[in-house]
Amino acid sequence: MKTVLIAATLVAALAPAVAIAADNCPNVPRDQWMSDAAITEKAKELGYDIRSMEAEDGCLEAYAIDKDGKRVEVYFHPGTGDVLRVKADS
Repeated sequence: MKTVLIAATLVAALAPAVAIAADNCPNVPRDQWMSDAAITEKAKELGYDIRSMEAEDGCLEAYAIDKDGKRVEVYFHPGTGDVLRVKADS
């Protein structure tokens, strides 16, 4: 009984974290990803100057300069090019 309770507690604790990660960086097959050039063009339209880009946990992570001149990390949906999150580069 204890084992079942512990397992249920772990599942309940970890499930939200897995769901958040899945929402942020979806599982899109590589052949359906936008090209780096297309992502760069979309980023430019949004005011980001991409310096470098790499695949990171299912997202395209770009190191960029935003329209205010600040260094940021921008995470793009690989299939649509939508911005999933932006964080200040420290």
